[in-house]
Amino acid sequence: MRQELQSLPKTLAEDVAKNLVMVARLIDEDPEGAYAYSRVALRLASRVAAVREAAGFAAYATQKYGEALAEFRAARRMTGNTDLWPVMADCERGLGRPEKTLDMAGAPEVHKLDKAGQVEMRLVAAGARRDMGQLDAAIVTLQSPELASTSVQPWTARLRYAYADALLAAGREGEAREWFAKAVESDKDGSTDASDRLAELDGVEFMDALVEGEDEAEDELEVEDKAEVEDKVEAEVEVETKVEDKAGVEDGESEGGVVKGAVSEKD
Repeated sequence: MRQELQSLPKTLAEDVAKNLVMVARLIDEDPEGAYAYSRVALRLASRVAAVREAAGFAAYATQKYGEALAEFRAARRMTGNTDLWPVMADCERGLGRPEKTLDMAGAPEVHKLDKAGQVEMRLVAAGARRDMGQLDAAIVTLQSPELASTSVQPWTARLRYAYADALLAAGREGEAREWFAKAVESDKDGSTDASDRLAELDGVEFMDALVEGEDEAEDELEVEDKAEVEDKVEAEVEVETKVEDKAGVEDGESEGGVVKGAVSEKD
């Protein structure tokens, strides 16, 4: 990318580079922010293939599939590279054209892809089969030497996960559980939620420790509030009792005085 930017004036190249750096930093956490920076870079240097590619990925991340496909096609025309072929096929899926995706999966460009690209193309093709309701075909599409291999590659976890998910969608829960477990074994960086899916199949429920702690704190407050109310009520009852007792004594004294006076008067 740096080499491509050397075709620009130095100051312009620096401005474009800064925007591309922000695209890379934000694309996972803030796709819309990354997209905004990509548009600035595109406005500054639309004739640079790396800029068109970055703009394509930013549009793809925000599900602007038509725009992403146009940028990827432009980048491919500039470089003649086939690396973007799988993501271009996935854009066709996003646009609701799975048949076009399958056509691309059978195109000669696929044979020019490296192993990672071919696996990616297989994943995209299987997704297109599922879009068309062809679950069994999706499962067969994912069955490959890469899936059967015991070695762990960067794509292994995603491939196993996709296979497990397809099996589960087809109602083959036992096999799905086995492959979700294999996906967990190969997913060292947590790129999938295979562990959660596996736990779900096993009937394991996770509770949020923070929420649980908040619930316990609320329960304790409720108990304290209840005890405080009870103490207050008891205190009020005690006061009322004392007042009543005092009133009773005063009434008794008054009644005693009247009786005594009456007796004395009789006497």
